[in-house]
Amino acid sequence: EHRTIMGKDNKKMEIPLTAEEALGSRDALAKAIYSGIFDWLVGAINKQLIKAKTERHFESILCIGILDIFGFEVFNTNSLEQLFINYANEKLQQFFNQYVFTSEQALYSEEGLGVEHVKFYDNQDCLNLIEGAPQK
Repeated sequence: EHRTIMGKDNKKMEIPLTAEEALGSRDALAKAIYSGIFDWLVGAINKQLIKAKTERHFESILCIGILDIFGFEVFNTNSLEQLFINYANEKLQQFFNQYVFTSEQALYSEEGLGVEHVKFYDNQDCLNLIEGAPQK
């Protein structure tokens, strides 16, 4: 395994890599590619939202957001890693909601306990949006 670098006057230099260094280079390249695709996708969505806003004269700001269980994080630029973090948190929140609210309330009803129904936001639509195939 070698890393090729173009130097002055288009002089090509090859630097030998260990297997571990080659794996690290591969992972860095994959991250850069996925991050570039993510940035392009966000830009394309924003362009469509701005176009829709202009065409329909919306008064409000249009955005796409994912709320994780720890609250909002405000960054100038969101990254692919942040999407993954928020997605994992949404999955955890869904599990928590299903277990604590849905399952426990059903059990209380079966046992005839007079427990008041707790309303909660079901984030399954958010998960379906991330996990689902693009709609035509």
